Amino acid sequence: MSIPFSLLDLSPVPEGFEPADAIRNTLDLARRAENWGYGRFWLAEHHNMPGIASAATAVLIGLVAQATSRMRVGAGGIMLPNHAPLTVAEAFGTLATAFPDRIDLGLGRAPGGDGAVIRALRRDPMADSFPQDVVELLDYLGPERPGAPVRALPGEGTNVPVWILGSSLFGAQLAAHLGLPYAFASHFAPSDMEQAIAIYRDRFRPGPWNDRPHVMIAINVFAADSTEEAQHLRTSMQLAFARLRTGMPGKLPRPVRDLDAEIGPQMRRMVDQALKISAVGDAGQVKDQVQALITQHRPDEVILTGQIHDHDARLRSFEIAAEVMRSL
Repeated sequence: MSIPFSLLDLSPVPEGFEPADAIRNTLDLARRAENWGYGRFWLAEHHNMPGIASAATAVLIGLVAQATSRMRVGAGGIMLPNHAPLTVAEAFGTLATAFPDRIDLGLGRAPGGDGAVIRALRRDPMADSFPQDVVELLDYLGPERPGAPVRALPGEGTNVPVWILGSSLFGAQLAAHLGLPYAFASHFAPSDMEQAIAIYRDRFRPGPWNDRPHVMIAINVFAADSTEEAQHLRTSMQLAFARLRTGMPGKLPRPVRDLDAEIGPQMRRMVDQALKISAVGDAGQVKDQVQALITQHRPDEVILTGQIHDHDARLRSFEIAAEVMRSL
């Protein structure tokens, strides 16, 4: 039996296009992904980013859920420090009421933006109540609480599956302690992955949400009909990551033929290290690379991502990736 596979979309805004184009592309990709066999379609919360159109994540999740019929749709993730747990519970409780048994809620600890964003969201940059906020949110979404002073309505009794997302050991420990599924952000921060997964599995405590550990890892995929084309498509994300690291975020760049000429070999090495959990090439090469990652890290599920400037090329990449995953 093949391993379950899902898709993480940031609703990228390519150079030369606008957020309306990105949202249309996301809905088109979601409809196709459902037919290709992707089990989940997740969107991520980022703020103040010209190249990402998924800032109002719950709103976009609703649009994707409405445009599809079977696939699970959710957040990968909601940055909980930006929100009161009650408002998240109400938003996702509403989604789960409208789309029963199809909504996922992944929670992240990062702010999804810089200090200016934190101030604009009216959040306290020194507050760190993530574990307590997660527990509060679980209570709101869990069994009905008729006598509680505050209830999430809708939300209560929906039991929306909650995931902990992370790129460090903290999230692994929290997910294990609470008995929640764990998704590691290996697509951009792979350094602690092996240790985090080991800690999560070793310390997992069964509870009302899950009786066994469940790990998902993220893999960047750039697939095309030729190796050269796949490597060319990948340069958009490499260039975008380099610009983000140097404080110059923008729309998703067009691919380039000479990446080192654009960012220099030192930055190239840093970017490639951050994005090393990737599969690049034609179908055969992508299959070998994905299989090697699965063999090494033994995830229960994988989530594929990859920002590609041309929408048709992005569709083709995820189509090839789905064919690969079904064949494993």
